[in-house]
Amino acid sequence: MKLLTKVALAACLLMAGQTAFAAAPWKKGAFETKKYRNLFVEMGYSKKDVDAKLQEVFNDCFYGPNKVYFEVGDSMGYVSDIKNHDARTEGMSYGLMIAVQFDKKDIFDRLWRWSKKYMQHQDGIREGYFAWSCRTDGTQNSAGAASDGELYFITALIFASNRWGDDTGINYKAEAQRILNCTMPKEYDTPQRQGGFGGFGGFGGFGGGQGQQQQQNNAAPQKQKMFLIDPETKLITFTPDGFGQRFTDPSYHIPAFYEVWAKWADDGRADYWNECAQKSREFLHKCTNEKTGLNPDNCNYDGSEMEGFGGRRNGGNNFRYDSWRVPMNITLDYEWSCADMEWQQQYGEKIQNFFYSQGVNDFMDQYRTDGTLPEEGEILGAGGFRKLRHSIGLVATTAAASMMCSHDKSKEFVDALWNAKHEPFEDGYFDAYYDGLLRLFAFMHLSGNYQIIFPKK
Repeated sequence: MKLLTKVALAACLLMAGQTAFAAAPWKKGAFETKKYRNLFVEMGYSKKDVDAKLQEVFNDCFYGPNKVYFEVGDSMGYVSDIKNHDARTEGMSYGLMIAVQFDKKDIFDRLWRWSKKYMQHQDGIREGYFAWSCRTDGTQNSAGAASDGELYFITALIFASNRWGDDTGINYKAEAQRILNCTMPKEYDTPQRQGGFGGFGGFGGFGGGQGQQQQQNNAAPQKQKMFLIDPETKLITFTPDGFGQRFTDPSYHIPAFYEVWAKWADDGRADYWNECAQKSREFLHKCTNEKTGLNPDNCNYDGSEMEGFGGRRNGGNNFRYDSWRVPMNITLDYEWSCADMEWQQQYGEKIQNFFYSQGVNDFMDQYRTDGTLPEEGEILGAGGFRKLRHSIGLVATTAAASMMCSHDKSKEFVDALWNAKHEPFEDGYFDAYYDGLLRLFAFMHLSGNYQIIFPKK
């Protein structure tokens, strides 16, 4: 018995040592090392099982019965938000990023051709920008852009150029440069706005109706400006025109993407993009709650909560769907750049500590930033339902944050993601699109397969 006790004790100590080692965050980013952690393997999962699981999750999104990717004819395809019956720049640009990461050139090219044909404005004041929502037949639901789409389009195109070159039918770098050039600040004449959401009209029910549009058309023209990045703060806009350019969305902030632009866009703005990366990191400090780590859905450029639209009245100051992406976006910046390592590690443990306090298998998907639950009127609905849930999309992003953490709790979040089933809730609600894509991104992060794609020499 004594021998067995010693063996058991030794095994426990060995496991404890392995856990501590597995949870030790790296101190250099992939821009410098070109290396990536497979945290699943470090935490005890076999490489074979991890590879199979990653492929399974990819197949769920692109090929399975609940797929969100659909091919059109011989040369195009789209990603659809199934529950909302449309294709969005969010999903299309995510699809491009996933395709280039998995070296799926056919999928990438199909998505890009569809995006360019139906979403991208080829002339006019919005030239180069993308209509944020289209029907699946390509008809635009709204002409305005959501700035995160452009952010991902540009980065994915640069990676495609680095991976496949620009002489295989699509000049990826030229396409990225065109978007960058078109999103520089520009002035134009437009009828005076009477309200609504500018070019993003219709999103979330904030667009103006026909009567309002008639008022706008009859108003005297005035000078307006359009910009992806706010010229004063160097922070990404919620939308590049209209009311949405007055504030930002914390989930649109991925500083390492700007570093990609600085290194390989070859647009003559490297110093500017590096400055944008630094400003974005500083902003993330300001917009996250000091105690919980939670951030609002949208906020002012100084990180403060908004009044009126976006305020407590409709829950816009709360942590909800868009906000879920922030832990994973900060993780990406940490993995690739490590430029804000100390704060990012503290943030990762802070936000995991909050969700741990709510129960790893029980936390809700919407909160006020102080950690209290929203009232019914503040809950943002989805798919015809208005209900708090334990959503796999947030399970995924909180698990991805384990890459930054050194506490033992991080393994429980990783295990929770591994074991979570992406299936309908008891009331029938199911989100193949947003939950599914965030789940895939998290598996890419945690398996070391969300990587910087360097140019081939």
